[in-house]
Amino acid sequence: MWTLSGFSDETQAGRGEVMTQTPPPGAGSPRRTPRIAANPIPYWYRVGKADKSKEVFDQAFADFADIGFTPVKADVPEGMSATEYADWISSYGLAPSLSLFSSPFDETIDIADEVERAKRFAADQVALGLDRTMVSSMAIPARMAQPAVGADFDKDRFALAVENCGIICQVLQGEGLRPLHHSHVGGVFETEDEIVQLLDTLGPDIIGVGPDTGHLQWAGLDPAAFIRRYADRIGGIHIKDCFPDYLDPAAREGMSYHELSATKRLWAEPGHGVVDFDAVIAAMPENYDGDYMIEIDEPSLDSRHESHRLSFEWARQALSFAQI
Repeated sequence: MWTLSGFSDETQAGRGEVMTQTPPPGAGSPRRTPRIAANPIPYWYRVGKADKSKEVFDQAFADFADIGFTPVKADVPEGMSATEYADWISSYGLAPSLSLFSSPFDETIDIADEVERAKRFAADQVALGLDRTMVSSMAIPARMAQPAVGADFDKDRFALAVENCGIICQVLQGEGLRPLHHSHVGGVFETEDEIVQLLDTLGPDIIGVGPDTGHLQWAGLDPAAFIRRYADRIGGIHIKDCFPDYLDPAAREGMSYHELSATKRLWAEPGHGVVDFDAVIAAMPENYDGDYMIEIDEPSLDSRHESHRLSFEWARQALSFAQI
């Protein structure tokens, strides 16, 4: 059990309105078969620059439909309603899958603003028929400059981030979404100690787990061992692989997150890197009913279509129990 600390009585009282623990949304609902999903991030996010234009997503959706994917990460563009988004992806034969709520969670945010943003996000996700979401922290400048080693750790920032993450998780639960922590290199919850402290401090009633195999591997964790440790809290997963080239901190000295991604020797298509996916799949809980989402932040190939085609073919073999 965790408690609010370090804030004025007035602030704590205001925050306490969203801190009442509730059962995770979806509890008791019928179990469904996991699906093989795709995340269009490599289409709209290229070496640190974001372009969420309709044209960019249209290309991603056309590629996914051509390859054979059906579920796609539910990323509703600003100014578009959930209904409009659902109609848009449906025109490509696609359906919404697990999305992600991202926040620094540190002193750079106004928690009241983040609460309202989380409510708007949750309303769209629930309207699309989803009952869970990943929650991730990104990106601390010092950690983007020196990734995966816990650079510029500050205990007060960390404590505030845990506090704020817990508040947002309670808001998401109140709106009908089960929150799942998604570790991400560059964020405030980057290293094993930080991730474990967050999960163990907030506890399973507040936050579940949605691991990313690539980000865990890069940060020095064993993805399969991590999944086994938190098997009873797993509600989603991103399938990502890593090349060995830059896993050793000495090999990437002086290189930023974006510089490493630009080498195309950081992220690998599943099955082409060092992540032990046989162990990862074996570690997943038997009653897992979330999707397996392919995510390659920066493909190793010049063709994003070919990158996802290779990933899809791998997934059809490695995840033969899942739906397309």
